[in-house]
Amino acid sequence: MINKGTLVLGLLVGAGIGVLLAPEKGKITRDKLKKEGNCIKDQITKDFTEVKEDVSKAAQSGKDKFKENLKDFTAKASHKTEQAITFLEKQLAILKEKNKTLQQTS
Repeated sequence: MINKGTLVLGLLVGAGIGVLLAPEKGKITRDKLKKEGNCIKDQITKDFTEVKEDVSKAAQSGKDKFKENLKDFTAKASHKTEQAITFLEKQLAILKEKNKTLQQTS
């Protein structure tokens, strides 16, 4: 893809050279410059629209990727939490047994 700034610069340089190399009556030259100016304006508008769409697509893609990563993280965190709870329950059972033993010896 052509760099948009380069394209606009090329259009401006081309319009300037055209005016210098083809001297005509003032009205004709002004009309040509007006036409070139409108073409440049239209191209810039089109380019900005494309850039806006590209940025919007990139933002949406990033948002979708973030949601996907968040979902994966949540699933992994839930799994690890379950493992931690299971471990703590086992430790609690061991402590209860030790406590029973201590209560029987008292």
